[in-house]
Amino acid sequence: MATSIRKLCLALPLAYSVLLGSALVGSVLGWPSHAAAAQPKAAQEPIDVTAQYQEIDGKNKTIFLRKVRIAQGSMSLSADQGQVNGTGVENAFDNSVWVFRGAVKVTLEQGVLNSEEARVTFANKVLVYAVVTGKPATFQQKIANTDKFARGHADTIDYDVSKGIIRLTKDAFLDNGQYEVHGESLKYDVARQVSSAEASEQGSQRVHVVITPPPKTPAPAKTPPTSPPP
Repeated sequence: MATSIRKLCLALPLAYSVLLGSALVGSVLGWPSHAAAAQPKAAQEPIDVTAQYQEIDGKNKTIFLRKVRIAQGSMSLSADQGQVNGTGVENAFDNSVWVFRGAVKVTLEQGVLNSEEARVTFANKVLVYAVVTGKPATFQQKIANTDKFARGHADTIDYDVSKGIIRLTKDAFLDNGQYEVHGESLKYDVARQVSSAEASEQGSQRVHVVITPPPKTPAPAKTPPTSPPP
């Protein structure tokens, strides 16, 4: 499928929008559970890029965007700055690594990442991997069939979107509303909503788990006995 480009004039003089048509990926990366259908589906969605400022350095083959937002289907990514190697935005999502800085927010069907900086890998016009860093970087996912959220934070969060696995490293923390896990390195399976921690990855630290018992159900009020009729 040929790549199509459409440029739109926005209110800001240096703002622009580019829609990128995406070809269907020939092979499916091993997505677990509900994530399995997302990758080929996303590959057919257009990529919408908007920014307040664009600079293309033809000599060094770099693209710089300010106040950038990238959206594709249920995925969106926003940041103060974005940079990638290339000579045109329309070709910047084939097999590339973007660097985003400042108020980075990555929203996927499986959860939301917030950080100060992120390195995001696109392959065949689909986001497949993200490494976010901050003090701390954070992750949040709504737990299925509940009103609770799974939340985590660490200095570095690696999200292998193709496998649905998140790894939190250095001062790592996970909370699913029922228990909290602290450790040097934690792993979270997004599809299964299961966390794990391996002792060999903890360095000198030990994994610390805090379990919060469910709130007690108050006993029903006793009905006073009725007096017999006179």
